[in-house]
Amino acid sequence: MNQIAFRQPSAGVTSDSTGDRLDWLMRAITANRFLPEPEPGRIFVGDGDFRAIGAEYLGHLVRLGGLMPEHRVLDIGSGIGRIAVPLTQYLSPSATYLGLDPAREGIDWCQAAITPVYPSFRFRHLDVAHEIYNPGGLKRGETLVLPVGDRSMDFAFMVSVVTHLPPQHVAVYMREVARVLAPGGRFLVTSFIMDETARAPSAATGKDPRRGFQRTASGPDWHADPDAPFGAVAFDDGWLEAGLEEAGLKVELRSLGHWRGVPSSHYQDVIVAAKPGGGG
Repeated sequence: MNQIAFRQPSAGVTSDSTGDRLDWLMRAITANRFLPEPEPGRIFVGDGDFRAIGAEYLGHLVRLGGLMPEHRVLDIGSGIGRIAVPLTQYLSPSATYLGLDPAREGIDWCQAAITPVYPSFRFRHLDVAHEIYNPGGLKRGETLVLPVGDRSMDFAFMVSVVTHLPPQHVAVYMREVARVLAPGGRFLVTSFIMDETARAPSAATGKDPRRGFQRTASGPDWHADPDAPFGAVAFDDGWLEAGLEEAGLKVELRSLGHWRGVPSSHYQDVIVAAKPGGGG
C-alpha cells in the first residue's frame, strides 16, 4: 500500500457530493483563463501547466489534508502563487490566507496580481537565506521565527519546500508550524521519503531517474545532485514523522508519491499531521 492512515482525520473525509463539487471546481480553475497567471518566463519554481498543477494541489489539500473553506491558511513557500490562485476560488470570504516565500519576485507578483482582487490573500517576503532562492537573505534558517502569531492558523502547508532544505532547517519549520497552529489545526507537507522502494535502482522500480538520491553524509538527508545539494533533498524513512511528533504534532496520514514508481495521485510524498486539541 502507498497510503497509510495512522488515525482517521476528522476533516479529511468528503462526501460524494462534496467530492463532485471539488472535481468541478478543479476543472473550472484549469479552464478559467481570467484567473491571475504569471507570464511563463516568470515561473521560477516547478514545471508543467501552472493552473492544472495548482488545481491538482487544491484537490490534495482538501482530500488528504482536510482543508475547509473557512480556514485561516498559511502557505509556507508560496512561490509565485501557483496554489494561492486556485485557493481564491475555494476559500470563503471569512477565510484568510498568508503566503510566505524567500523569493522576492514571487511575493511581488502575488501582491500585485492577487491581493488587489482578493484582499483576504496576503503575501509577505520571508527574508531567510537560501542558496538557490534567496542567497542574500538576512535571516538564518536555524533561528527562523515565522511572522505569524501563536495559535493563529487553522491549516498550514509546505509543498515542495522541505525538498530543498537541510534537516536542521526542516526541524525549525516544524516547530514553528506547531507554534502557529490553533488546537485542532492541520499541516500538510510534501517530501521525498527514502523507504525501501525509493532506495531500489530506478531501472528496477520505474522510479523517476532524476531522483537517484545519494547519501552524502551521515544523514538523515539524501541528495539527487551532490554538487547542488539543495536542488532536491530526500530524508530517511520515518525522520519527518518523528520530527513532527517531537514538535508536538500528531501524524495522521502518510501517502507515498509516484516519483518512486508506484501508483499514486500525486508525485511527491505527502504527510498530514494535526495539533492536538480542538473539536471534531
